[in-house]
Amino acid sequence: MTLKTQKEWLADVEDYAKELKLPMIRKHVAEHASEANLQDSGYEAFLAHLLQKERDARRESARYNRVRRAAFSQKKYLEDLSVPDLPEDAQKKLKTLKSLDFIREGRNVIFSGNSGTGKTHLSIGLGMKACLEGFKVWFTSVPLLVNQIKETRAENTLRNFQSRFEKYDLVIADEMGYISFDKEGAEQLFTHLSLRAGRKSTIITTNLSFERWGEIFQDEVMTAAMIDRLTHQAHIVNMNGSSYRMKETKEWLGTQGSG
Repeated sequence: MTLKTQKEWLADVEDYAKELKLPMIRKHVAEHASEANLQDSGYEAFLAHLLQKERDARRESARYNRVRRAAFSQKKYLEDLSVPDLPEDAQKKLKTLKSLDFIREGRNVIFSGNSGTGKTHLSIGLGMKACLEGFKVWFTSVPLLVNQIKETRAENTLRNFQSRFEKYDLVIADEMGYISFDKEGAEQLFTHLSLRAGRKSTIITTNLSFERWGEIFQDEVMTAAMIDRLTHQAHIVNMNGSSYRMKETKEWLGTQGSG
């Protein structure tokens, strides 16, 4: 039997890698084989480095896909926050929230306060960090969520939507309180958020204090039940303060003027 040359063995490895869907091994096997020969490293080290390349690429691809599927309205990172400019309560609780233990424990987070104080930035930043650490996240605004629920109900795909909605490790429901709902919308929102209560985490951002949530749901009993379920063992962060967004705008305008 004729012995294969190194070039032929490498061609075989590339063919096997293609069939087994191992693109990084296929791409880098020749390079790593050459390095292994130069360094006189063992077969074990050569194989380990090659497999590490494949694993790292898959992890990076998975992180990218989790961020893409989360459907964030914009990319915001916690590292971009000017912590001293956040409301005092947010500064105190940020370290605890950044640990993401609230997701592991299935606890909710409610950012409540006036507009422009960093509620959405904090929410997306936590969501981005969660995606990078392997959690499945979905971002939506509350009005968009209500519309989507109504559409899936009309198309008889509501059960499938509910199943997906329940399984996210973290749902971020932005802008609670900017728009009130009709009776059907309020009931559907209550039902869907209740599906996750006590099991999976939800972040809510709202510009309304709890005593004003009746303006959204227009039903005292439903409002009380909603607040009770969302706040049970939740992290409630007081986001009332000076406008973080306005400060960023003034700084940006300052740089434009200096240019």
